[in-house]
Amino acid sequence: MPRFRSSLIVAAAAGLAVAALPVAASSAPGFSGRVAVPKPVAVPPAPINAFMAPAGKSNIHNDTFMSDLYRWAGPLGRNMNVASRSAGGECASITFNAKGQIVAICVLPFTSAFLTLMDPNTLRIITQAELPAPPDYPPPASTGSDGGYTDLAGGYFYLDNKGQAVVSTATQHLITYRPVTTRGITFFKIVNDVDLSSFIGSTSDVIQSALPDSRGNIWFATKLGVVGVVNPNPPAGQAKVQVTRLTGTVPNPLAGQSGQPAVLSEAIGNSFAMDESGGVYIVSTQAMYRFASVAGAPTVTWRTTYSNTNTVKPGQKSAGSGTTPTIIPGGRVAIADNADPENVVVYDNATGAEVCRVPVFKAGASATENSLISVGNSLIVENNYGFANPATDAGKVVPGMTRVDVSPGGTCATKWTNTSVVVPSVVSKASSKTGLIYTYSHRKSTRGWYWTAIDFRTGKQVYSQLVGKGPRFNNSYASLYVAPNGDGFVGVLPGLVRVRDGR
Repeated sequence: MPRFRSSLIVAAAAGLAVAALPVAASSAPGFSGRVAVPKPVAVPPAPINAFMAPAGKSNIHNDTFMSDLYRWAGPLGRNMNVASRSAGGECASITFNAKGQIVAICVLPFTSAFLTLMDPNTLRIITQAELPAPPDYPPPASTGSDGGYTDLAGGYFYLDNKGQAVVSTATQHLITYRPVTTRGITFFKIVNDVDLSSFIGSTSDVIQSALPDSRGNIWFATKLGVVGVVNPNPPAGQAKVQVTRLTGTVPNPLAGQSGQPAVLSEAIGNSFAMDESGGVYIVSTQAMYRFASVAGAPTVTWRTTYSNTNTVKPGQKSAGSGTTPTIIPGGRVAIADNADPENVVVYDNATGAEVCRVPVFKAGASATENSLISVGNSLIVENNYGFANPATDAGKVVPGMTRVDVSPGGTCATKWTNTSVVVPSVVSKASSKTGLIYTYSHRKSTRGWYWTAIDFRTGKQVYSQLVGKGPRFNNSYASLYVAPNGDGFVGVLPGLVRVRDGR
């Protein structure tokens, strides 16, 4: 059974973070720039998945295309207010249910993870359920675990069409939680629990992500390269769970150094994308894949290798692409590879053939650990090179954000590059309603963290709002979000920060 925490216990559990993130909302100082004038951008309709909450509310990357695009407006920078709440850990992944409440997973690295229900206006924590951790947690340093939300719990959880949280746990279970209120007390109730451990095999493996396809099958991918499909209602004679394993290896360029193996095995470090045709697009540390379900089994349609240094650059978590694949119009899917300098690479969904590529950022200083934003056929990529330790490395990050446009004819061209914005590790987002890219930037000179808006058309900074100073306001790979009412949210080490326009 999960362990529950009321809002009375949360502040104490957060320890020193309580002083850093008091519950507060006020007109915030530290604003620079100008109030934005909305300049909407025409984009194709959002993909609809009948088994998930509506696009923009359902998962960390907004929809099954992993577009990171909102169709509603975000903050314009008008008399901004900043509020914060300690939540017993970093609220890295959040969704919005039909009541407008926040459903999040908040993680205290190497300690615990909590499924959290929160009031978006007061930031009051309504209830929390502790997610199960394996008996040998925390893992030894030799495993390479950073204790983050993908190692401890399902940071890539999703909200289904019934408002239930579907979470892949660190114990290799897929658990569905429903918020229930009885006699005035709200708690998360487990309504389904699928044990995947016998299919995954290794007890040191973790489920990176799980998402439903358009038929209601739930796909999952693990760090050590297991790809599986759970069919809730399989036909007679068909197994409920079927899996396959990635088997690629490459020579390790660091072989011979202390503790380094001779070869690197194929692994998965990100979530995945899905289209209406039944295609599931997964990027491993060595190749791009399209999978499809054939008689219920995950089956490779194509596999295309990409350029790779086969090293973990500062700012990345694995020796490969750091991006979740992003599907764009025209039957194409895109990633950033792990070359030096890295490239934005676009593939044909049907064949896996490379459509185009274009280098971004500079040699020796390019690394991206976050999904590309798709604004139609325009892709936004950020530079995370230099970030590794949340306590010390924000000031070492190389600045950079670039827009790459993909033409109908199949060419990639750089539209603009912003060489001043420093984005250590956030999953940035865009709003087609305002024509703004929202990111979470850092300034070494002030030690400050800023909610920042970039003009989609020009790449120029429109405004920047100070959120807080020091390591506790570090988002450490947590995403940024925009609620349907226009409020902005970002997970930080002790909890969650909200920014909103004032009157």
